[in-house]
Amino acid sequence: MSRAGGIALLGAIVLVAAYVFDASVLFVPGIALAVVGGLMPLWIWLAARGTTASRVLHDDRVVEDQPIEATIQIRRGPLGLAGVELLDPLARDVVTLRPWVVPLAGGRLIEARIVARFSRRGRHRFEPPALALSDPLGLVRVVRPGISLSEELLVLPRTERVRWVRRDAGERLDSLAPHASIESLASTEVDGLRPYRPGTPASRISWTALARGAGLLERRLRTDRESGPLVVLDVRCSGPTERVDAAVRAAASLTLELARRAGCDLLLPGERRPVHIDGELGAWPGTHARLALIEGGPDAPPPSFDPRSRLGDIFYVAAEGGLPPALLRGDQRVAVLVLPEEVAFPARNAISFEVSGCRGYLIGSSAGRSRIRERAA
Repeated sequence: MSRAGGIALLGAIVLVAAYVFDASVLFVPGIALAVVGGLMPLWIWLAARGTTASRVLHDDRVVEDQPIEATIQIRRGPLGLAGVELLDPLARDVVTLRPWVVPLAGGRLIEARIVARFSRRGRHRFEPPALALSDPLGLVRVVRPGISLSEELLVLPRTERVRWVRRDAGERLDSLAPHASIESLASTEVDGLRPYRPGTPASRISWTALARGAGLLERRLRTDRESGPLVVLDVRCSGPTERVDAAVRAAASLTLELARRAGCDLLLPGERRPVHIDGELGAWPGTHARLALIEGGPDAPPPSFDPRSRLGDIFYVAAEGGLPPALLRGDQRVAVLVLPEEVAFPARNAISFEVSGCRGYLIGSSAGRSRIRERAA
């Protein structure tokens, strides 16, 4: 039996007792209890019919651990309200709002601001907010669903700066960026123009663009991308999902830092062609969103690429495991293996850097290491 029904029944019992025992002093409390128990549910029910709630997200994307704001608009009916609790999946908690106890007075619209944070990437779907209406005595509680549509929020993986462990120039990420990319004799197909970089041969300078007043530009050849750094993401993992999330964050952080320096390619799981991100980061927002939706696990697709087609250095970011055997074939090949901190790796490979809960190890033949040091000199 509900509380209001119990109060009404108690009032009826008191009235019967007052009539039977001719106790006039019991008539007043009996009538009061019966009226409160009978009218309170009717008031809350009518008030709930005139009350609506809607939510507006201020953005549809947010980076992990960064705040996202939403505005809740609540419109009450003419009968007023005594107590209101906001039930919003975005807030992940019950929010008690200021009560409205005076009917026919005060504003009918109130706005509540919700600030939430999400610690894990991915797509999140939120049902409309609901309102729990109650009377001052807590006898009746009615839940009123919201009128807005379901909303989706895409949580992007956060990116961090690389933290160096070894300070020698041969192990720095600066040396792995393609400041001195190998110029292939077969690179004759022009793939657009880019700002001039010191050290570029005069044959690559676009003198026509300079004559038109466009500034000093150089021709980008098709194989420039093949000679630049490549970040490969491998999310095959039989362990906890935190390792996959760490690998995705590390891949995003490395890609963003390398792209800002001189451009970078990113190969996502199951893809055959990498995504190229230049220094202007035009392709980064879409790539960042794709990284947010990657799902790892033992059945995740492996990276599909041929290391022999790359002239530049490869950053292999894995949730667990090591480098593919074909990656280090040849005397000149060098690679950087990036693993979560929880994944053990042989101590003979010193840690070069740390980023987003992962560690980077420079791996390769002695000839490949010497080449890296010569390019950094």
